[in-house]
Amino acid sequence: MAVPRGCLPLVAVVAVFLAFLCCRGEAAVRELKVGYYAETCPEAEDIVRETMARARAREARSVASVMRLQFHDCFVNGCDGSVLMDATPTMPGEKDALSNIDSLRSFEVVDEIKEALEERCPGVVSCADIVIMAARDAVVLTGGPNWEVRLGRDDSLTASQEDSDNIMPSPRANASALIRLFAGLNLSVTDLVALSGSHSIGEARCFSIVFRLYNQSGSGRPDPHMDAAYRRALDALCPKGGDEEVTGGLDATPRVFDNQYFKDLVALRGFLNSDQTLFSDNARTRRVVKRFSEDQDAFFRAFIEGMIKMGELQNPRKGEIRRNCRVANCSPVASRVVDI
Repeated sequence: MAVPRGCLPLVAVVAVFLAFLCCRGEAAVRELKVGYYAETCPEAEDIVRETMARARAREARSVASVMRLQFHDCFVNGCDGSVLMDATPTMPGEKDALSNIDSLRSFEVVDEIKEALEERCPGVVSCADIVIMAARDAVVLTGGPNWEVRLGRDDSLTASQEDSDNIMPSPRANASALIRLFAGLNLSVTDLVALSGSHSIGEARCFSIVFRLYNQSGSGRPDPHMDAAYRRALDALCPKGGDEEVTGGLDATPRVFDNQYFKDLVALRGFLNSDQTLFSDNARTRRVVKRFSEDQDAFFRAFIEGMIKMGELQNPRKGEIRRNCRVANCSPVASRVVDI
């Protein structure tokens, strides 16, 4: 059996141990820059956008799902592609964390992008950078603003379900908890509100909102911060005891990246509790929501700034350029044992 490029032959008895040695890393923060792949893979950004466009043509929702991966990746130990890794017998994956399981999706789109890049320039473009580029392209392809992305990230060697469980907020989170979470990542209240505007596109499951409809804060009643007509529409979409896998748009224009999300929050038509709380429960976030609901350009500018700042979060441990976004290059899965 052939051994993948870059990994030593491993016999069964020492496979896990040598994989650990191969994948250890020292502290290192990469310098990120625009045009990082200009010489090593000049078509990288075109390949990412073309693949995202094909994915959107197949399923409109997919690009929003891919954009969401940047948040769930960067918030947990920096933007290192760890959220893409499959679990192993010795490493619980972030895909199975409480806020991700049965929720994050469209990993196959990232796989498709990676396959195309490996064919064109093998071993060059990191999975972490793919997520950053694809998130930007999800916005552009749905009518939002364009911006230059700073690239040059390594991929992590491991993932941490525990860290994801401890960091990522639930759909029940309130504005105060979200402010604290973002502040811990050096992201401001304006960043919080602008980045929440990523919910301008995409859908979410009834599972995430049934408590708002029928038992907000254990009251046995619906969330009082909800327009009555909108609540009736959600009652029909997500009836008590119904199929919680049914999805609804996160705003009234879930295929278009615009400021409708903020207009909906002002009208008490936010789908998720963690969205509506930005208008209903906190004066600091309410001011920003109102401004963005009235000025789409201001929202776009703040969103770009927030995405760039979030993209600067890095994992200080040394990484690699994964050949398969789902596994470390030197994991027992990637490093097949040769016969002796």
